[in-house]
Amino acid sequence: MIQITMTLKTGELAPSFTLKDSDCKDVSLSDYKGKTVTILFFPLAFTGVCTEELCHMRDNYSKYEKLNSEIIAISVDSPFTLAKFKADNNLNFTVLSDFNKDVSQAFGAYYEDFVLGLKGVSKRATFIIDGDGKVQYQEVLDNAGNLPNFTALEEALAKLN
Repeated sequence: MIQITMTLKTGELAPSFTLKDSDCKDVSLSDYKGKTVTILFFPLAFTGVCTEELCHMRDNYSKYEKLNSEIIAISVDSPFTLAKFKADNNLNFTVLSDFNKDVSQAFGAYYEDFVLGLKGVSKRATFIIDGDGKVQYQEVLDNAGNLPNFTALEEALAKLN
């Protein structure tokens, strides 16, 4: 496997992608053309911090709607695992499987080595992609035990409105 880790810069085009959602349907970034999208990469479903992060987004979904942003969450878990995770946590936004790890790597949100000897896991990372497909905000965390800075995310979205 070739690792394609890049540092995305504000204003540049986000890598295009098509991934399977929790219903095994194809979802592409291009499906959101003309809309602002908040993309959340997370390491693994059913873990404490990941569940806390995505439940925060669920509980604050109306706030993100008012900020005119769609929400997409991405992990390397299978679509089947993500379907159960989404159902168990009543997540009200799109959850995508980057099982082959290409998108995590392209966004620079990828651990080559993770805990417990696991290899190839998404880093906890947040990106705002504007309606033209350009990166407007990013936060890539090296410590998977940390939550994203939700305040900074919301402030960045407010500036786009």
